[in-house]
Amino acid sequence: MTSRVFRPLVLAWHFLTAIPFSPALHEAAPRDLARSMGWYPLIGLVLGGILAVVDRGLSLLLTPMLVDVMLIALLVALTGGLHQDGLADTLDGISGGHTAIERLRIMRDPHIGAIGATGLVLDVMLRISGLQAIPDELRPQALLCFPLFGRWGIVVGAWGSRYARAEGGLAAPFLAELTWRHVGMATLLTVPVAVWLLGGMTALVSSGATILIARGVTGGLGRLCGGITGDMLGAVNELVEIAVLLLLPLGWGS
Repeated sequence: MTSRVFRPLVLAWHFLTAIPFSPALHEAAPRDLARSMGWYPLIGLVLGGILAVVDRGLSLLLTPMLVDVMLIALLVALTGGLHQDGLADTLDGISGGHTAIERLRIMRDPHIGAIGATGLVLDVMLRISGLQAIPDELRPQALLCFPLFGRWGIVVGAWGSRYARAEGGLAAPFLAELTWRHVGMATLLTVPVAVWLLGGMTALVSSGATILIARGVTGGLGRLCGGITGDMLGAVNELVEIAVLLLLPLGWGS
């Protein structure tokens, strides 16, 4: 029982951060990979906790703007830029390709294009702007919750989606075995925590935005590309994080 819980949790940490626990978990069965997605929001909450702790220390030394820049840089470092890479590749693919095959080929190109680079700049600017707009009394909760919602968005967007490439890829085994039970577990790890930290209305606004973005992005890109890829799920994470940061002050104020 312990291994059935511990292994998917460690797998989730391994795939969502740049700090793997064990090389022995690199070769995992598709069922274990799908189970790990149920733990994604918890990994997001841990990352948010790191940001909240670092924020307290940096706020004693630096200006608010510089603190926010450092926090975003820290999150990118902790995750190895995984989701930023996915966002840039996705933007390059959908802007540069005219067919599903062309779009997928461009997404696999290791070079970044002008649209992808612009998207990354906007991604950072919008997240910093969102952090700047957070009221002081909401700041610790916001830092805890926006990575939580981002990782939940990955699971919500992946549910029921097919993998785009016939030859397979990194996300293929995750999608192959993902079921409503894994999505339900991720939801149970997200919504009660969000309600506790943010209150009912703010949690409702953030949850609704997460679902709309996750399902809308994967549904739209699935039609354009014949399915989804890991890059697209990374883009979902980034877009959800931005939306939650921008919407949190509105929900809190209401």
